[in-house]
Amino acid sequence: MIDFEQFTLKNGLKVIVHNDSTTPIVAVNILYNVGAKDEKPNRTGFAHLFEHLMFGGSINIPEYDPPLQNAGGENNAFTNNDFTNYYLTIPKINLETAFWLESDRMLSLAFTPKSLEVQRKVVIEEFKQRYLNQPYGDVSHLIRKMAFTTHPYQWPTIGKDISHIENATLEEVKQFFFSHYGPNNAILSLAGNITAEEIKPLAEKWFGGIPRREITKRNIPDEPEQTERRFLEVKRNVPATALFKVFHMADRRSLDYYVTDVISDLLSNGKSSRLYQRLVKEKQLFTSIDAYISGSIEPGLFTIEGILNDGINPEDAEKAIDEEIGEIIAGNFSDTELTKVKNKFEANYIFSNYDLDERALNLTFFEHLGNAKLINSEVDKYQKVSKDDILRIAKKLFRPENTSVLYYLSDK
Repeated sequence: MIDFEQFTLKNGLKVIVHNDSTTPIVAVNILYNVGAKDEKPNRTGFAHLFEHLMFGGSINIPEYDPPLQNAGGENNAFTNNDFTNYYLTIPKINLETAFWLESDRMLSLAFTPKSLEVQRKVVIEEFKQRYLNQPYGDVSHLIRKMAFTTHPYQWPTIGKDISHIENATLEEVKQFFFSHYGPNNAILSLAGNITAEEIKPLAEKWFGGIPRREITKRNIPDEPEQTERRFLEVKRNVPATALFKVFHMADRRSLDYYVTDVISDLLSNGKSSRLYQRLVKEKQLFTSIDAYISGSIEPGLFTIEGILNDGINPEDAEKAIDEEIGEIIAGNFSDTELTKVKNKFEANYIFSNYDLDERALNLTFFEHLGNAKLINSEVDKYQKVSKDDILRIAKKLFRPENTSVLYYLSDK
């Protein structure tokens, strides 16, 4: 059980405080309710750009990193389609430094042409290295565009096209910030040897004076139900042919999400899993294979991906995957397998929450989902997944018309 206290400032900032008296370190986590799904189709990559801009100087502090490092702190951030997260650890004795830094960049960034140009170049270089010049780098672009016809999940967080960031103006960047970043669109959590009584005056002092923002109201279209199999074949300069199959699945708040996650682990969870044992070791169709879910808050994707052995026909490999899927649909798995998967999740979840950073992150994430108390019910939801649940979801999930398939052929 992870205990915590929470309060909300008058400007809308939600604050969560978790006490752990065993550590001199405090983990600070700020989640902003803005992700790639909040971008305009012709101006994508902005949420990710801001992940970088937030370290490029705020209105009163020219550089973020040096003061934090001088106070013994470390920091990082990540962006996905649903939200942006900034996190740091710092000795408790210097905790106010974290409040000073985080509140100033929530108040306003510096918004200088130089800062934009520096971070623009960083993001463009990342786009080129990770998505254009790396083997299999464009897979996420290809699959998302094929699977999503309407929903903004159709582009990854890096953006749909590199030109969107290349052509971004300072005025557009400012508008995006003040439409999405603000105390009433953020959650702050702290974990360490602290109490809510200690944190309240600090939160009021540093964040209380930041005005509420006019946050852009979301109007995200639902993705229409897929009614036929979609297929794409491309040829690239990669070491080996790869195969990707994706299926539309339930949203993060649905109980069906947990069932779908269990199915992914029944198929692929380590070298003892079904897909690895049968398709890698026994049939030697793949050199590697994996099944996983996107974890997105709105309805996302269940993915099966594998790298084929030389000389293997992708159609034969896909047929073998479908046979293994058929085994799940038919219920040909044991209670022992199911129990093993659920217990492995429980062990991993409990172990991950030993980490102070992870507890702070999970508290903000579950509050973002609707209630921070959900952090203590995750294991229960997995343990309650039954064989009947799996049969029901597998039949719905793995319908042929619910799949998009990518053959990523090697031209070697």
